[in-house]
Amino acid sequence: MNDNDNNLGAFLAGFVIGALVGAATALILAPQSGPDTRQRLVDVSTDFRHSAESTTREYRDRASSMISDTRQRAQDLTEQVQDQVRIVLDTGKGQVEEIATKLNNGEVNGKE
Repeated sequence: MNDNDNNLGAFLAGFVIGALVGAATALILAPQSGPDTRQRLVDVSTDFRHSAESTTREYRDRASSMISDTRQRAQDLTEQVQDQVRIVLDTGKGQVEEIATKLNNGEVNGKE
């Protein structure tokens, strides 16, 4: 999944850079008046800003989702480890109690 994210990011970066270079080239080479060129620059920059905001929102949402998933997985793993530790401790406690009972009853001769 990380490779896909890197590839998507690289693609989007290349796309945006290519769009900017293409737009700049078109504006420079287009035979338009000054006010028309300025208005076109404003329009292109507005479109770019909206595109950047949309992409930022998308990446923020994806990052938030990934963080949430990672937190949930960590919590699940912590609970599993705690359950395993409880099982081991309960087993050990039972064995200690059994040996203590045998010692109190004189059933253990020291060779076990």
